[in-house]
Amino acid sequence: MFLKLIVITAVLVACSFRVGLADELGEEGFADSDGVKIHYVTTGKGPLVVMIHGFPDFWYTWRAQMPALAKHFQVAAIDMRGYNLSDQPSGVENYAMPKLVGDVDAVVKHFKVDKAVIVGHDWGGMVAWMYAATFPDKVDRLIILNLPHPNGLRRELANNPQQQKNSQYARDFQKPDAASKVTPELLTFWVRDPEAKKKYLEAFKRSSMEGMLNYYKANYPREPYSDSDEPKFPPIKCPVLMFHGLKDTALLPGALNDTWNWLDKDLTLITIPGANHFVQQDAADKVTKAMVSWLTTQ
Repeated sequence: MFLKLIVITAVLVACSFRVGLADELGEEGFADSDGVKIHYVTTGKGPLVVMIHGFPDFWYTWRAQMPALAKHFQVAAIDMRGYNLSDQPSGVENYAMPKLVGDVDAVVKHFKVDKAVIVGHDWGGMVAWMYAATFPDKVDRLIILNLPHPNGLRRELANNPQQQKNSQYARDFQKPDAASKVTPELLTFWVRDPEAKKKYLEAFKRSSMEGMLNYYKANYPREPYSDSDEPKFPPIKCPVLMFHGLKDTALLPGALNDTWNWLDKDLTLITIPGANHFVQQDAADKVTKAMVSWLTTQ
């Protein structure tokens, strides 16, 4: 009886955390992606904006942007597979890029719209790039935060010794035993706000460490690096807004060069000297205002 009481209490605490966190910013739900449940929190009315987080993160990363965007759009901030309340399939193959792109498409279909604005940071940015390349007719506009175009990243990995050095963490994540060295506590190192840090810790405790690192194992370029085998996908067909915090040491700004060569429409690039990798939080007000302005005046 005592054990049962502990279990029930733990469940109630977890549920109250879920409901409270979602209620702050919207309503939660799930989209089905070929049998994998993708959790989202949605708010607002209007054209759909799908927001995709990176590593290590979850939907809550967009908390500063969601209320402002919700005045003009329906926002759906998702948990990527492996994270928080989304399903966590096992196996590296279940985190290959086509699966991740399929998850975003499942969310777009779930909301029964023909087109959406796609927003992505870090790994979410990579998925956003690839979604726009794969489904050009489904992307109205594209917003990328601290993730250069895949061609730019490949070029820098092949030719820039500093980028090669700074990408050692990704090579470490590709090792078979990498997940055994990663903990939820370790992954909250970058969260500055004490209250947010508690929420991140709870979310990461619900997440799959193996699933998180499978993004790197399945998709990050491996040595020997080369830019001669760039992904053969067509130029991006929609307008693109990019933010890049220049203090980012994982993704150096040199990879931004030539982005315009891989686009068919206009590019708006905003570099923020004082911001680090998590630019949507480091420069939250600036990013939010620029995002809303760009989306509502295009």
